[in-house]
Amino acid sequence: MKVVICGAGQVGYGIAERLAAEQNDVSVIDSSPKLIKAIGEQLDVRGFVGHGAHPDVLAQAGAGEADMIIAVTLYDEVNMVACQVAHSLFNVPTKVARIRSQSYLQGRWQSLFSRDQMPIDVVISPEIEVGEMVLRRLALPGAVETVRFADDQVVAVGIMCEEDCPVVDTPLRQLTELFPDLGAVVVGIYRNTSLFVPKSSDSLLVGDLAYVVARRDQVRRTLGIFGHEEPEANRVVIAGGGNIGLYVARALETRQRNTKIKMIEASRDRAVAIADELKRSVILNGSALDQTILTEADVGEADTMVALTNEDEVNILASVMAKKLGCRRNLSLLNNPSYPAFASALGIDAFINPRAVTISKILQHVRRGRIRGVHSLQNGVAEVVEAEALDTSPLVGRPLREIDLPSGIRIGAVFRAGKVITPNGDLQIEAKDRIVIFAMANRVRQVEQMFRVSIEFF
Repeated sequence: MKVVICGAGQVGYGIAERLAAEQNDVSVIDSSPKLIKAIGEQLDVRGFVGHGAHPDVLAQAGAGEADMIIAVTLYDEVNMVACQVAHSLFNVPTKVARIRSQSYLQGRWQSLFSRDQMPIDVVISPEIEVGEMVLRRLALPGAVETVRFADDQVVAVGIMCEEDCPVVDTPLRQLTELFPDLGAVVVGIYRNTSLFVPKSSDSLLVGDLAYVVARRDQVRRTLGIFGHEEPEANRVVIAGGGNIGLYVARALETRQRNTKIKMIEASRDRAVAIADELKRSVILNGSALDQTILTEADVGEADTMVALTNEDEVNILASVMAKKLGCRRNLSLLNNPSYPAFASALGIDAFINPRAVTISKILQHVRRGRIRGVHSLQNGVAEVVEAEALDTSPLVGRPLREIDLPSGIRIGAVFRAGKVITPNGDLQIEAKDRIVIFAMANRVRQVEQMFRVSIEFF
């Protein structure tokens, strides 16, 4: 696949890194010579210095032969015009744009990005994606990671195995015997900086991060079995009143009317604007690193501190201070890809990486075959993929025990006619089934092949 990426920042670099590693033909455009030099030296991609929306620059980058353009510069308008030029002059089939301003995304303007207006096939809004991720974490506080698939009926969760975890040192096959109706499958284990697909004879150890795919109605029970029975947050303190913080507070006011919300915002003007917009939230003007402000926000009585400022260091320190003052849990936004490795040691219970969330959303549309959803794990070491099986898929029509799946791949759930099926050896995949699969990065291409349309299909 030939892909042109406009923007060599954190997201653009991350996408280029993933696509280049999979042997795609990737060109990257950015107005910064420094960023282009760095990406050209570190990745097997072609770099072009210039304006991402200018026709001559797009032509040099190979837009005329491109299968896809991904516009993720810092400016919405550049991303929008780049897609328009790619469509009008180069007839690029698939156009993806990151749009951050909520003004463009309001429902009454939904026709703006239609093919007859501004032809953008996929609009990515990081603020909405990250905001929804925060809300899912608040709803399931025992989970380190939460992603939904199959019309929200299948949930992939990351669960820490702590000292009091009841299922530690229990072979996975015994879990199936102990809880035959659980509707959950352990598909991956992150242990000592390594992620792998476990065998049925493997056991979970203290300190493991287990990735589990479960039916939505069984997620809380699954968390309980792993020793996590934390109640849903009813008292929330939000540090940072930016677009994400405001989105989360507004959604909590609408969806969880019993939740008490207090927000800390450093800018007085912004704090006043937020106070005018929100109805039930208490807005405090000050620094989230000021203990007096934290005390005024009653952080010691809070269920969760959610740190959503634009500075990772502020988020980390505010989260740690909140825990020291008595807050039960914390959730931090971490943009720097180096910080998550130290998050647990620093006292961070859970974190969200906006870069990873955005890249996962884009990968969903890059993947070949009938791919409906993608979520990247551990900086791209593995992916959870939802894909639709076609008549031509090699998975269709045979019991799973007769299918020799490559190592590094595990099926977590099958969604058929509105119902979730937990896989076992007797299950036969049918055409149109939607399958949630955990795959190591070096196996993703094989997963794509399993769900691609072959020539014989026509």
